[in-house]
Amino acid sequence: MRMSDWHGGPRRGDAGGGWTDDGGDGRGYGRGSDGAQPEGARVMRHVQRPAPPPRPSAPPPQQPSVPPQQRGRTREGYDSGYNTGQVYGTPAGGGRVPPQGGDPSRRPGPPPDWRRRIKIGSIVALVAVLGTTIGTYFWADSKVRREVDLSKVVERPAEGDCTTYLIVGSDSREGLSAEERKKLHTGSAEGKRTDSMMVLAACGSGNTMISLPRDSDVEIPTFVGSESGKTFPGTGRRVKLNAAYAEDGPELLVRTVEHNTGLRIDHYAEIGFAGFAGIVDALGGVEMDIEKGFTDKNSGADFEAGRQTLDGEQALAFVRTRYAFAESDLARTKNQQKFLSALAGQAATPGTILNPFRIYPVMGAGLDTLIVDKDMSLFDLGEMFFAMKGVTGGEGTAMNMPISGSRGGNLVWDEEKVRRLVEQIRNDEKVTVTEN
Repeated sequence: MRMSDWHGGPRRGDAGGGWTDDGGDGRGYGRGSDGAQPEGARVMRHVQRPAPPPRPSAPPPQQPSVPPQQRGRTREGYDSGYNTGQVYGTPAGGGRVPPQGGDPSRRPGPPPDWRRRIKIGSIVALVAVLGTTIGTYFWADSKVRREVDLSKVVERPAEGDCTTYLIVGSDSREGLSAEERKKLHTGSAEGKRTDSMMVLAACGSGNTMISLPRDSDVEIPTFVGSESGKTFPGTGRRVKLNAAYAEDGPELLVRTVEHNTGLRIDHYAEIGFAGFAGIVDALGGVEMDIEKGFTDKNSGADFEAGRQTLDGEQALAFVRTRYAFAESDLARTKNQQKFLSALAGQAATPGTILNPFRIYPVMGAGLDTLIVDKDMSLFDLGEMFFAMKGVTGGEGTAMNMPISGSRGGNLVWDEEKVRRLVEQIRNDEKVTVTEN
């Protein structure tokens, strides 16, 4: 070997002066030769190696469980799209691309079904109204005082075609403190008497309200004591109508009205001073148009003429006043009818009935002192109220019992007119009888 080979000197065929491996024959087939040519295939001696022993098959590696919405994502949140078929922003199946920032694997849902929502809302509202109505019914029914037993009334007239109510305003001081009695000018007398009495006939031909003056001259018939059960034979004794109530309560009053009119009473309703004033105050007062001013120290009345709103105290004074008028009892019944018209017209309005903040106080004030017969339901009570509202509102007949004169200071009924009036009501005929 020449020394120049070791020192890398230039040789023939080595234009770049690089490392050659031509075997000394100058053909330049090694690396770094600018005249390099591909090395031809060499014939190699076949060496057969022994086959390695087979390895035991291992179970495939367990993949961590990934929720469906996260499959195909890396830990950094990148979604390759291959698991869902979503490549380059196109979902599998050619659907719409989800909005930016949302879950790309979640497709938008269908639009809201407003008809279904409105239907469900209506059903819920109806159930709520029914529940409130049922609850109110049982609440009101539990407060009604069914204390009058009409089965104790004897020798009753035959039933007619109309439903008749005897409506009584009593001077009961029940529930009133000494200060309230003084304020309302009720006095402090024990017991109770009738301050007003009316017969309301609810008929198909039209409703009729007949005021019965407390000074009416009537006969006390045979009756059975409501407490003792003892029979008291009639002696032809004549008294003022309100004396019957003072003598043996509602049962004898019903018996006396039926005996002197020949008209059967189907239901009885009575309200005291406290309940009457409470209803007016719960309504926020009742508006009245008083034609002529008047004063009465006995009732506490002191009114000027004109339209004004009466509170409970003033309303009670208005309906109780009698000494300020020449025809004391008849003028008072006229005022009572006028006030009931205004009261019913204001109470039976949607603004009161549909407003729980008004109807509950009104019902609570009235029901606390309301006394009815044992067979009177809330439905009967409602029919009575709306029949009275219709009459006092002008959709019926409102009148005093026809009077023909007086006897010993008591007002004597016109027997012929009373007979025809009762016959028309009993047969459900239009009332044509007048009080004058």
